Amino acid sequence: MEMDDNLKRLMKQLGTAINESLCDSASVSQAMTDLREAGYDIFVILEATIGFNRRPEEDAADREFTPVESGDLILNAQDAKFLKSLRICIGGSNPSPPEQS
Repeated sequence: MEMDDNLKRLMKQLGTAINESLCDSASVSQAMTDLREAGYDIFVILEATIGFNRRPEEDAADREFTPVESGDLILNAQDAKFLKSLRICIGGSNPSPPEQS
């Protein structure tokens, strides 16, 4: 399966952001300076596994913010669905049993 150009661009953007955040980090820079001053040469190899799954279009409604208010608590549809899967009631409703896979 070939990735579309937009996903490739977004992945590159994420990689660049991660690299820049490490390079710009004062604490990382200080730690590397301390190691050099202690007489060590430094090389850093970071490995990250990042997974991507395209969300089905029928779940688009769940991603939209549809507030459900219960006192001071405000949930979107995805939050309510998650709590329901844990059999947690909001606002006195009785959830149905979680779906079995």
